[in-house]
Amino acid sequence: MMRFGNKSVYLACGHTDMRKSINGLSAIVESSFRLDPFGGALFVFCNRSRDRLKILEWDGDGFWLYFKRLEKGHFKWPSVGEDAVMTMTSEELSILLGGAKIELKLKRNEVTERRVI
Repeated sequence: MMRFGNKSVYLACGHTDMRKSINGLSAIVESSFRLDPFGGALFVFCNRSRDRLKILEWDGDGFWLYFKRLEKGHFKWPSVGEDAVMTMTSEELSILLGGAKIELKLKRNEVTERRVI
C-alpha cells in the first residue's frame, strides 16, 4: 500500500477521461478545481466504469502520475453533485484504494430460502 503522508487530497467527483496524462490532469486542477497543481497536494481521478484511477502529485521538482487498474470490482466513487471536487484525508484515500479488496472479501451469497427449521 502506498503512503502519502499528511498531504491534502482532492478527489474529482464523477468520471474523468483516463487518456489524459499529466498536462491534461493538471489543466483540470487549475481550470475546474481552481487549485494549484504545484501545491504539493494529491489529485485523484477515476474513469466512467470506476475500475481505473489516477493520482497526480507534485513532489517539488516534477510530477508523479500513479495509475491503478482493478481486475475485479470497482472503486466507490462519488458522482458529480453540487461540487466537482471533494476533499479527503490521506487515510481516507488509503481506505478508498484498498476498498475494492475489502468489498470482494465481504461479498456474500444471498440466502434465498426464508424458513426456520
